[in-house]
Amino acid sequence: MRTSLGCGLRLPTNFGPLLRLTRYPRVICEQMRCRSGKYGLWLVVLLLATLPVISFAQFTPQMTGQINSQTSTTSSAPDTTTAPPSSSSANSGSVSLAAVSAPPGYQLSSNDAIAVEVFGEEDLKTTVRLNSEGNASLPLIGAIHLGGLTVTQATARVTEFYARDYLVSPKVNVTLLGYARRRFTVLGQVNHPGSFEMPETSPGGIDLLEAIAMAGGYTRIAAPERVSVRRHAGNGDQMIRVNAKRVERGQSANFKVLPDDSITVGESIF
Repeated sequence: MRTSLGCGLRLPTNFGPLLRLTRYPRVICEQMRCRSGKYGLWLVVLLLATLPVISFAQFTPQMTGQINSQTSTTSSAPDTTTAPPSSSSANSGSVSLAAVSAPPGYQLSSNDAIAVEVFGEEDLKTTVRLNSEGNASLPLIGAIHLGGLTVTQATARVTEFYARDYLVSPKVNVTLLGYARRRFTVLGQVNHPGSFEMPETSPGGIDLLEAIAMAGGYTRIAAPERVSVRRHAGNGDQMIRVNAKRVERGQSANFKVLPDDSITVGESIF
């Protein structure tokens, strides 16, 4: 079979086993057979020179698709690197205190924590505890005695001091942040004598019967009608006698136990 070139020349294309190594279909190989060694040799050279170009042209799109696929897979994968945990804020020296609701008529005392704010004066905002004498140290004013005052009375006193020498018509707000630990003692004929802390709901004092109940109640030989209460006062300690049996029966008014009171339940003589 002869092969027709573009110029009208027909060349023999019989190359024998050599063309079986190419990747072309058999029909093309049959058309390329020739009997002329000269023209056939040139055609083989041309064919061999073309094969790398054809193979590279087929290889390039495949590799490009694989590279793009790997790139998109890598970019879409989630980033599993996590930042190291930040240090806990518990190590900081500042402590945030929330306001608490003061019982009606509650009077400030030593170790109570309060917050004082003056409207429009951020520099005067402060948080302070009353010292053992019931004084609080405030900006500009210095030490001011607030012990024994209710929150409302303390607000009025702080307002008076700021208006006296420093501010014109100041608007002051005093907030109770926390109670100091208030304790009382129950001794004598009770099942669990000792020192007890005032409940948070009643920091200013509790009923006598509740105090005795916190100490485990009376013993078998207790004399509820012989209860004595030692109380600290400004002019010294005072002793108060209470008949708890009459209080329990409703025959006497409730007796209120105050912080630092010491209760002693007597022993029955029978």
